[in-house]
Amino acid sequence: MLRSILTQSNFNHYYTFVVRQRSKETLESSLTPDFEDYLSGFWKIVNLQSRSSATASVHVDFLVSFRKAKSMNKRGILSKLRTLMSSTAHLTHPINAYIIPSADAHQSEYVAECDLRRAFISGFTGSDGTAIVTATEAALWTDGRYFLQAEQQLTADWTLMKAGLPDTPTDAKWLSTVLPVGGRVGCDPTLLSVEKWKPLSKELKSKGHELVCVEENLVDLLWSDRPDRPCNDLIILSEEETGSSWPQKVSDVRAKLAEEKASAIVLTALDEIAWLFNMRGSEIVFNPVFFSFVVITPETVHLFIDLRKATDKVQKHLSGVTFHSYDTVYKFISTLAENEAASKIWISNKSSYAIYSQIPKDKILLQSSPVAAMKSRKTPEEIKGMEQAQLKDAVALCEFFVWLEKTVPSGSVTEVSAADKAEFLRSQQENFVSLSFDTISSIGPDGAIIHYKPNSETDKRVTTDQIYLIDSGAQYREGTTDTTRTIHLGTPSQYEQECFTRVLKGHINLSTVIFPKGLKGHMLDTLARQCLWEVGLDYRHGTGHGVGAFLNVHEGPCGISFRFSPSEIGLEENMIVTDEPGYYEDGKFGIRIENCVKVVKAKTKYNFGGKDYLTFEPITVVPLQKKMIDASMLTEKEIKWLNNYHSKVRDIVGEELLKQGKKSVYQWLLQETEPLG
Repeated sequence: MLRSILTQSNFNHYYTFVVRQRSKETLESSLTPDFEDYLSGFWKIVNLQSRSSATASVHVDFLVSFRKAKSMNKRGILSKLRTLMSSTAHLTHPINAYIIPSADAHQSEYVAECDLRRAFISGFTGSDGTAIVTATEAALWTDGRYFLQAEQQLTADWTLMKAGLPDTPTDAKWLSTVLPVGGRVGCDPTLLSVEKWKPLSKELKSKGHELVCVEENLVDLLWSDRPDRPCNDLIILSEEETGSSWPQKVSDVRAKLAEEKASAIVLTALDEIAWLFNMRGSEIVFNPVFFSFVVITPETVHLFIDLRKATDKVQKHLSGVTFHSYDTVYKFISTLAENEAASKIWISNKSSYAIYSQIPKDKILLQSSPVAAMKSRKTPEEIKGMEQAQLKDAVALCEFFVWLEKTVPSGSVTEVSAADKAEFLRSQQENFVSLSFDTISSIGPDGAIIHYKPNSETDKRVTTDQIYLIDSGAQYREGTTDTTRTIHLGTPSQYEQECFTRVLKGHINLSTVIFPKGLKGHMLDTLARQCLWEVGLDYRHGTGHGVGAFLNVHEGPCGISFRFSPSEIGLEENMIVTDEPGYYEDGKFGIRIENCVKVVKAKTKYNFGGKDYLTFEPITVVPLQKKMIDASMLTEKEIKWLNNYHSKVRDIVGEELLKQGKKSVYQWLLQETEPLG
């Protein structure tokens, strides 16, 4: 019965009732065995539908909230964890502190429900954070995107550590102050990367403490109803879609192996493996990836995966690949490293410490995966697909803004219903798969919360007297999108127009810059902030990130940020990144303008050093609201850019709107793209 309901057109309404409309009190009063079984069944059906349903990718928050409420009914979960920490039943020696990271065994940004250990133990559901529990303390570190959310979700048992603030100690410094002499700090080595483990271990050791591997995850021992790891069917992409066969990609990796004189490489990042094999999955919310590891040698390719996914079709696609059970990867690497013929085994410093520890130090080649850089340079076929995805997304967003303008004055639109509407309209486009991240739908003060996600407790009515910000995106088979638009459905104040226009000037400044090939994005970040800095304004997030091709919406190793990353690579032609400056005034409003842009060759009068020069070209084609702009602040060059952009939007999106029979939306588009000034 439930399955039939979820496959009907009323899935959206069903989800809204079951998930978004349940208050905390209703949730806690529903903690019965029957309701628990019901939710378990609901989640399994959601997983089954996750590649076709418009709403099947946004349920994690509710399920974590349910599990938090249930754990609160079982008071003493921290006490139970501390008992495990002090016992030798599952440890060789007791530990004084236990680290619970956010990551899974692949260091994914988003994780499957079975890997939400930090959320389970703490109740905090943000995508980034680290929990540490000692005999008497429990602390959680997260960054500025999540301060407010963490304050709301953490109970009195927890101390919030606001990472990045001057008075907030690092996890290592804090541990050094609370541990006894010779303290032992435990962590599951599969959940912490080498680049995090080694410096933490070094600092603790300098203070007389020790970071030790805890092979049996202590949170899992407490999580009696922990969900199974997903095992869903795989999607096989054609060479016409990807532009390169997987054997050719493996050949390119082997060429890198030969350059480094390495005998093998271990791939652990899920998006790298999906890209390498021209396959996609549906096992992590918003990310079309599947759980797997890969080992490549000069002669062989080994894929470690739940063997139930190795169907005849998949085995035929991956002819020549040796399949292994997912959990055998650690033993395989250890055996490979013991072989006297093995020289260097290449692993990324973003791999887990568990992978690292299988290899003798004299045989480790620890450096960035070559696949990460290969994946960031899109093929012509991938770019064509991503531009098609952007066009579909533009149609859906134009429909959405028409709906907003007609419906908001009635007082019936809320942040949640607006997010649902945007998702529904996207779902009507061909080859829609899912959202690419939780929709940020925010009115007024909520817009100042950079990663705000509305729910039944925070939901506010969208009105005509405040700024509305929507940051949203989707996964289509052709590509991944990420777009932010800030609008006012009434009359913006002069100050709001000034702030918006300064953000727009920064957006244009970055979008039109010409720079030498190979320049790293952090050297361009100031261009987007310059006009804000002139009047003492700024924003606390990076200006751009890489975007995958029907892959992760946040993709490294290229980006544009004030933060320097050792793994960052220079910008090259055919990379796709975002251009998204903003400004946020606490308690009042948030402004952000985000386009996806591709890196293209620039036409320059000269070519010093023969290095070639590059610039950005927008591939997002969604109009910017002109009423938010103070045209008197724009230069002639900036007005020309805006008018050219809107002309492109009118031509490309207008044709598609007419093709899809959306004439009223087309008329709206004509008005929104009229030249400025």
